[in-house]
Amino acid sequence: MSEKPSGSGESRLTVVLALLVNLAIAITKAIAGVLTGSAAILSEAAHSVADTFTEALLLTALRRSDRPADRRHPFGYGKERYFWSLLAAVSIFASGAMFAFYEGFRTVFGEPEEQTRPLVGYIVLGLAFALESVSWTQAFRQVRSESAAHGRGFWDFLRMSDDPTVKTVFLEDSAALIGLVLAFSGLGLHQLTGSSLWDGLASLAIGLLLALVAYVLARTNKGLLIGRQADPVMVKAIWRRLSEVQEVDAVVDVLTMLIGTDRVLLCARLDFDDTLTAFELENACVRISAELRSAFPDLDEIFLEPVPRTDPDLRRRVLDRYGF
Repeated sequence: MSEKPSGSGESRLTVVLALLVNLAIAITKAIAGVLTGSAAILSEAAHSVADTFTEALLLTALRRSDRPADRRHPFGYGKERYFWSLLAAVSIFASGAMFAFYEGFRTVFGEPEEQTRPLVGYIVLGLAFALESVSWTQAFRQVRSESAAHGRGFWDFLRMSDDPTVKTVFLEDSAALIGLVLAFSGLGLHQLTGSSLWDGLASLAIGLLLALVAYVLARTNKGLLIGRQADPVMVKAIWRRLSEVQEVDAVVDVLTMLIGTDRVLLCARLDFDDTLTAFELENACVRISAELRSAFPDLDEIFLEPVPRTDPDLRRRVLDRYGF
């Protein structure tokens, strides 16, 4: 197994860059929205404000999740990253999507609105697209480098990643670029047709886009908070390695849980050779743990439990969990 990438520092750089970019964009979009009277641009301003709050929450996640284990939290604070990332997803929906929906419905069903200074809107949206591209490029590079380090495809790694911070930044930056295109289209169609309906529809589309991103991120962090198992590729590799240990007659069960980014809790139930003495069994457990840590750097805590493979209650529990 290859050494795990030190992604914490790069994740922090990605988040800080996204925060600075979104803060600058939020201010310019708000000014442009007021000058043009465009609901879509105002929705995009709310989008950037939501993204700025999101980056602040992600920075909090990175800082608090790196604290070492202590008496009250013997497995560390790794899951705090998932908690704050979940709040970030809620922030995207509450402050971004809801405002976009409000502006969209107000414009579509309200009195027709006249467009003013559309050129300002085009310039601001163009500048925002260029700035968002810088943040998106950094997030894309991090995902690509980490997916290569883990031997996975880009989208497969993004789906299985246990680092919600980089996934959040990448998805929200992608949504931001799409949202800018929608706002540009709404502004342009409003100017061409003279109808503010298109501006309102663009705002509603931005709201739907943000709601979708918030749902995907919330579902991801919910699974991590509940206690998702480690990468199935790692679990199978651990199972194979334990099966090859001389003192082990059979691997009865392998339980894993993500307790933080690049941190895995392992409990393996093993049927050891019945001829081993207590001293030999203890030494075998110590050696096996050391070998597993060396082969799988993500393993944070390892528990090895000697059990008989014929125990009916244990067999039933394994059957209920895996279906075999």
